[in-house]
Amino acid sequence: MSGPLPHPLPHGTLTLDAIRTCLEGVIPGTIATADAEGTPNVSQLSQVHYVDPGHIALSYQFFNKTRANILANPDAQLEVIDPATGAQYRLRLAYLRTETEGPLFESMKAKLSGIASHVGMAEVFRLRGADLFRVVEIEAVPGGCPLPAPIRPRSLLSAVRRACEGLRGAADLSDLLDRAITALRDLFGVEHALILLPDAASGRLFTVAALGYEASSRGSGIGWEVAPGDGVIGVAARERVPIRITHMTTDVAYSMAMREGTAEGITREIPFPGLDRPHSQLAVPIPAHPGACGELAGVLFVESAQEMRFTYDDEDALATLAAQLGALMLGLPPAHGAEVEEVPVPVAGPPAAGAPAIGTPITVRHYACDDSVFLDHDYLIKGVAGAILWKLVRDHTALGRTDFTNRELRLAPDIPLPDFAENLEARLILLQRRLADRGGCLRIEKTGRGRFRLVVEKPLRLEEMS
Repeated sequence: MSGPLPHPLPHGTLTLDAIRTCLEGVIPGTIATADAEGTPNVSQLSQVHYVDPGHIALSYQFFNKTRANILANPDAQLEVIDPATGAQYRLRLAYLRTETEGPLFESMKAKLSGIASHVGMAEVFRLRGADLFRVVEIEAVPGGCPLPAPIRPRSLLSAVRRACEGLRGAADLSDLLDRAITALRDLFGVEHALILLPDAASGRLFTVAALGYEASSRGSGIGWEVAPGDGVIGVAARERVPIRITHMTTDVAYSMAMREGTAEGITREIPFPGLDRPHSQLAVPIPAHPGACGELAGVLFVESAQEMRFTYDDEDALATLAAQLGALMLGLPPAHGAEVEEVPVPVAGPPAAGAPAIGTPITVRHYACDDSVFLDHDYLIKGVAGAILWKLVRDHTALGRTDFTNRELRLAPDIPLPDFAENLEARLILLQRRLADRGGCLRIEKTGRGRFRLVVEKPLRLEEMS
């Protein structure tokens, strides 16, 4: 969001951060405005969006009396209710401007999509703009008997601290991803999650780690791809801001309706593994380094069948975890450039001795148009990871090779690594985990720094397709 710097309320007063639970959309807010002559108007709002400690945004959907009043008289009063305690608060607001594109607009658009479909009015509630307001004052509305605040099931601050401490011991990118997934499950109580990394060559993001989808008929989700701007994950990647939905959404743009991933002819897509009826979704960008605004290291995505599962506090906690992930990715054993341990590139020679592969041969089919690879008619992988696998199986079949190095893959002319942001290690992790998902006769095992082994348990029959 561009514009003025945060203008927090005076020290010691009731703060916007203290009442953020009122802004979750469970109970609609009420706004009072007046026209240029002072005639008042009161109406309800579908969404009040927390921006920062000094600002909120209101959804602009219709040019109604409230909208006309705000443009004529920028002062307004907003009343909100804490859904857990029933406590009421009154906010004095000053209108600043309306945004019709960018991170704030997209975040509110995603949330409104969830609210609208939840009440069966997805075709009516279409966001036209995000009205940005400065919060001038907050006061508690006297009267009533607020209930005690509910006890939280876990301390998110403690979870963030313990998760960040656990991440710092990672040996490599694969270990870091596994530790992050474990932290989400054990410390944050998340049941379904994906971690995606960007592909510089295609501009898309691909899934390299997943939680909770193993029993799905669609598979674990490893290798699933999404383009920037598609769904909550794609919008979070494009706008570089968290995108959170707290209610069930059926809007195609935000619900991943393209989950089937089919097209005419041969299917070369891994289906989105997500929940059929997600009631809460949160996608958090992983910055390339703490506070980065431009470069993207990936996206962390969580979802739940429970409404209101992820609050503003969960968003803050997972954004902090994502920032730590991004920082640690830079300090891991290199995913770019030559390995610290220089290993000579193997030369052609006689087949290596070893136990021969036995059983019914498996057909490995490669399509040169997009480097997609199929195992016995089942799609496995495409792109750079597909080109890597095709090279490995060709060298194994022709030369009997099983051991390879990252360095030789970087030097191989038939693997289309981009000159910038090659992210070879991530491609190898993707390939390794896709083969493990397949549970067949091929797998990749790491044997050392910058080294790995192709394990082949059945004879291979290779087919090159145009």
